[in-house]
Amino acid sequence: MSPRTGPTAPTAAAPTTLAFVESPVQLLNVLEWAHSAGAIGPAGPVFPARPAGGLTVVVLSPNDPMTRGQLRRMAQLARDEGLNVRWEEARGGAAAPFQTIGGLAGALRAADRIVIGDPFSRYVQLLLTITRARSLVVVDDGTATMEFISQLAAGERLVRWHRRGGRPGLRDLAFAPVSSSARRRLTPGGKRTVEVFSSMPIESAPDGVVVTANTFAWTRDRFGPPRVSKGADLVGTSLVETGVVDLDRYVEAVRTLSAAHGATRYFAHRRESSEKLHRLAVETGLQVVRPDLPLELIARRGPIGRTILSFPSTVVHTLPLALAGTEVRVAVCDIDPAWLTENASPRAQGFLSGVTGTARDVHRLASVGSPVRGVAATA
Repeated sequence: MSPRTGPTAPTAAAPTTLAFVESPVQLLNVLEWAHSAGAIGPAGPVFPARPAGGLTVVVLSPNDPMTRGQLRRMAQLARDEGLNVRWEEARGGAAAPFQTIGGLAGALRAADRIVIGDPFSRYVQLLLTITRARSLVVVDDGTATMEFISQLAAGERLVRWHRRGGRPGLRDLAFAPVSSSARRRLTPGGKRTVEVFSSMPIESAPDGVVVTANTFAWTRDRFGPPRVSKGADLVGTSLVETGVVDLDRYVEAVRTLSAAHGATRYFAHRRESSEKLHRLAVETGLQVVRPDLPLELIARRGPIGRTILSFPSTVVHTLPLALAGTEVRVAVCDIDPAWLTENASPRAQGFLSGVTGTARDVHRLASVGSPVRGVAATA
């Protein structure tokens, strides 16, 4: 069977790999990792004598309709590459978690390698207590990867950045033993190896953690180059939904930013609420687009504006890589401290500033409509 017609069965010597994903971006980065590791290449799947042979992607499906839709599209792309995809209705009722974990227990114990997209996920942390795999890989879940590396190096409990600094709740305390066990398994030692596959700027990692650069080679190989249109597109963020940024301030910032740069389209984040998006469309005049794939793929397929405007988010790191070799410019607007809610984490401003400050090959906007410099920032 040729590589283009599908994979042959893995040999006994090929490692068995399970990848757990809960979002479209995580699945995209599993594909990027598999491409980097040689499991899929320019001619399609290449099995079995490759480092990532025997790869099965397990989708722990969320309930959010937008996320589920994007995940189904990404799952089909993974199948098109010859990978096995197992869809789990992991949150489909009170009994679903027990059924999912029970059904995966055998595969978890047999796996040689585990790939995860979200080390902060309680679901994933629970699954890590079952596996005997000696090789663990963490692929990007956006800017959260930067926080994961920082917390792992400091030996801190794993908690998402926008919740960090707050007092742990009862559920956090009850889950603490599982979280601690997962953190230990994500720490290299003995025969256990840990790799972080990331497009984020990771200057230092804990001892023993291998950092591999995600250059979005699979995305560039499969899509584009895009047709570039005049004007600008604006990328949305879920900072309002996570309680970090005030809604009124955000709407005003979007209105001012889009007017200053001639933006016509607003690419919504999959977690943005319908009510907020309706208000943005009415008050800014922007065409709100709900992408059916991660923005890196949407932009690479095109058409896309000559300028992509964004607030601090993952895309200020990933889009320059996905769009390398094109004339598209990515510009990022800082979050004004006055936009933050009173309930925002004490670390919110510093974290968001770090996301902007470490972005490579982007144009920085100190405030809405006011450029800091007219040339691209370099690493």
